[in-house]
Amino acid sequence: MQRTDPDVVSVVYSGDNDTRKERIIDKVKARFDIALDPTLLHFVFLDTRFYVEDSTWPCFTLLGQSIGSIFLAWEAMSKLIPDLYIDTMGFAFTFHVVSLLGRIPVGAYVHYPTISTDMLARIKSRKEWHTNTSTISSSAILSQGKLLYYRIFMYFYAFSLRTASFLMVNSSWTKDHVDAILKRSDPILDSVLLLPLLLFITSFNTNGAPEGARIVYPPCDTHEIAAFPLEGRKRVILSVAQFRPEKDHAAQLHAFQLLLKEHPEYKSQSANGVKLVLVGGSRNASDEARVESLRKLAVELGIHEHVEFVVNAPYPTVLKWLSTASIGLSTMVDEHFGINVVEFMAAGVIPVAHASGGPLKDIIIPFNGERTGYHAATPEEFAGALQTALTLDSEEELALRVRTRTWAVQRFSEEEFEKGWNTSGWRTWLPR
Repeated sequence: MQRTDPDVVSVVYSGDNDTRKERIIDKVKARFDIALDPTLLHFVFLDTRFYVEDSTWPCFTLLGQSIGSIFLAWEAMSKLIPDLYIDTMGFAFTFHVVSLLGRIPVGAYVHYPTISTDMLARIKSRKEWHTNTSTISSSAILSQGKLLYYRIFMYFYAFSLRTASFLMVNSSWTKDHVDAILKRSDPILDSVLLLPLLLFITSFNTNGAPEGARIVYPPCDTHEIAAFPLEGRKRVILSVAQFRPEKDHAAQLHAFQLLLKEHPEYKSQSANGVKLVLVGGSRNASDEARVESLRKLAVELGIHEHVEFVVNAPYPTVLKWLSTASIGLSTMVDEHFGINVVEFMAAGVIPVAHASGGPLKDIIIPFNGERTGYHAATPEEFAGALQTALTLDSEEELALRVRTRTWAVQRFSEEEFEKGWNTSGWRTWLPR
């Protein structure tokens, strides 16, 4: 935007009020090799970010964070009202505050819907999940109560999304869910909730609700990693993901344990040996506890001698692993996009990812009619896919690495992101 629209000043609302603008710009240069013009970029630092942190809301987290975002948006608008507001953090409940106080157009780049129809389906089927504990899933009464809570929340979430003038999403999976939410109706809730008040709020969006979202794939810095050699890779299975519960690192350990059980020769310290390396960020105390529990699980499974944890590694260390690993592993269910999977492919690392979300629909798909990686859903299937990738003959393996890299660089580059961003229509909502 600085390059193509030098008359536009970008303002970032940030809760990182313990840092300075210059430091942020320096980190952007070091991490992404993007030089920003400080005269066209300003930061508004906010003091109430704790309202949207999950630790503030141990119960009713979705509702608490959404209400908290309203207070955060109030502070933001009280400090500076822009000409156009684009949310990239997933705080749709801020749209009403911005519309009411600023009377300005609102857009959004949605990475992951705050709530989805899949989440409602899991509660209805009483399936245990990281967002649906065994205490709730085992109780019919609690499950019905949570289902009602989710229905009401989705009702207001859909209403918030309809306030936007334009919506961008990062994958086909996210688009399907956002479009379904935009079209969703709930006549029962319509009849019992404060519909007149909601219609009053809607009146501030005179442009009408968006009919659907536009897919804009996130930019992946493929230039540097696409230069890594494709041959001479080590027999390393690499995971690159923050140590958050939804990433399901435990499934990776179980799959690796099954692989070693079926093929004990991989335990060898010789060239035929296989190693699992988990690279990821730890944000807070709960993440640290999760890493420790994963270490204990590796010991319990008897695979700890073949597993390495690399926590909060600097970017050059991540690049080193990407340049030497053979296989990339991602076990998150319904990953909205999966930049880590794109990075695997651009680096020439053969991807093995969960058969859902972005990796299934957008990323690991045939290129020129040929395979670009593997999908799996259970630990057994993951173990089988890993074994398949490990036993490719040298010619087929090299061809697969070339193919995955070519597809990733061609489809998910910064240039493709720029095209998508510019065709979103954001310029049309700026004042003339």
